[in-house]
Amino acid sequence: MLLGNPLIFIPERKLCISNITINNLAESIFRLSSSVNQFAPLPSLLVKRRIFGLSEDSFETFMLRDWEVSPFIVRRPSTSLVEDDIFSSFTKSLNYKESSYSFISSMLQSFISCLPIGSDELDILNFLEEVRNELGCPIIYQQDLRVLRTEKQSKREMHFFPENLDPCCIMTPNFFSIDDIMKCEEACKEGYTIAIRGMEFRFASIAAVADTLASLFGQPSVGANMYVTPPNSQGLACHCDDHCVFVCQLFGNKQWTVFSQPNYQLPRLYDPLDSQQYLDGENSFSVCRKFFLREGDVLYVPRGFAHEACTYDSASGELARFSVHITFGIEVEPLFEWAGFAHVALQRWNQNKKKPDPASVEPSSGLFNVITVNLLHAMIELIGASDPTFRKACLVGALSLPLDRRDWLYCNQKTIFNYLINKINLESWFLEALRMVEVAIEKKDLFQGMRWLHLLNNERETIQGHGWNTPLMEIENLFPAYIQHQDLAEAAFMQIKTKFCDEVSFEDVVDSYKMLFEKYKKARKQYVNGMLSLHCN
Repeated sequence: MLLGNPLIFIPERKLCISNITINNLAESIFRLSSSVNQFAPLPSLLVKRRIFGLSEDSFETFMLRDWEVSPFIVRRPSTSLVEDDIFSSFTKSLNYKESSYSFISSMLQSFISCLPIGSDELDILNFLEEVRNELGCPIIYQQDLRVLRTEKQSKREMHFFPENLDPCCIMTPNFFSIDDIMKCEEACKEGYTIAIRGMEFRFASIAAVADTLASLFGQPSVGANMYVTPPNSQGLACHCDDHCVFVCQLFGNKQWTVFSQPNYQLPRLYDPLDSQQYLDGENSFSVCRKFFLREGDVLYVPRGFAHEACTYDSASGELARFSVHITFGIEVEPLFEWAGFAHVALQRWNQNKKKPDPASVEPSSGLFNVITVNLLHAMIELIGASDPTFRKACLVGALSLPLDRRDWLYCNQKTIFNYLINKINLESWFLEALRMVEVAIEKKDLFQGMRWLHLLNNERETIQGHGWNTPLMEIENLFPAYIQHQDLAEAAFMQIKTKFCDEVSFEDVVDSYKMLFEKYKKARKQYVNGMLSLHCN
């Protein structure tokens, strides 16, 4: 299954009597292994020392000074021990030589496609149901790998396999054949970079590093891409990412240029990323920092910072060395931004506050509560569009339970939470929220990005026929009655906003947030386990 092209050879590769296809076999392997750890965890201290520096407080210093703020480089001391290197087993498995690209074809032949799992998919069985006919298929161009270079004059990216970019075939996967794989060595000799996505799904040693980094940053998962770049060439053109990256130089050298950030607002994952607004900003190219990475060095590039990288080697011919580096991407899902934590806080407070007695309230009070709480959700989105703190990564998932109030991370996260609540209290206005909800109802896209909130609704209590935990999409039916009593509605909005900001507790929210975090982490871990078992590395 792994060494051939299953789509081409399926008729000849039916299992003798049982008539089981490769897809059936791949699904069975995936199911059996998804809940069994496929890699040994790494000590967090070992990863911290390798990525962030040798001093005991290097990680804390980085988080408080550089995280999502500025580029940062860690030079690996020449005296550091090879046996302590978290990448040593991976680099040994590649078995690359100074001037040979032969390891690329042997590596790619063992790969199958890592089909994408939905960002909000929390049931691995649903994922398997959707992809069961494609599981075990060959790697797909653009999805799993790219072979490209940037022309020096035009600064435009050129692909070695341009036929795989035909827009007419966008609905048809561009499967990479054995012949294509064998051509990759030729591509490297012509100056093309091999860019491979999803290395954490293909090598257990890389998965272990990615998993530890995810835990350190309080995220369900971390992605890993690998880049092989020939001497004196450039792979990707200047660009910026919607996620932070840690560049780990494994072999050879590479020159990086990171430009200043013209936009103070961090780009958000899954939002359309208009790279030009980050590349064309005022003085964006007048201020830059250059970093020359040698083997063992690590470079951090925050999301939204334009960057490019080239290999330079004064040697010629067989003496010139190529570059190999892996980037670990900290992809922050909307739920795990601070805006997401604020939404969880509001939902948690609304569920836990004392419910009014149905016999002693006005018939419309339940309706007012339902709409008002969701108007506050709208205000969180509005404030977050102008305040960059709301888009920063929330690291509460990295906190250990029970909470240690002396821990620097706990103090840091609670300080940010208090800032958000104060911001919501001072800048939440009834008419602005009302207009936002009206527009969203007209566009039929009311809070589509917050569908995950329903996971917090464990109870379905009702007040005068209106659900206390009414789903966001049901607001449309209640909204006209709310508008008819706008004066009363505004008074209810101000009252509930004040009560929420006065009563909400950081410690109470952590439990609900961690519950969601663990659900997302479990699904991602199952996916990693299943994919690693199919790669047998």
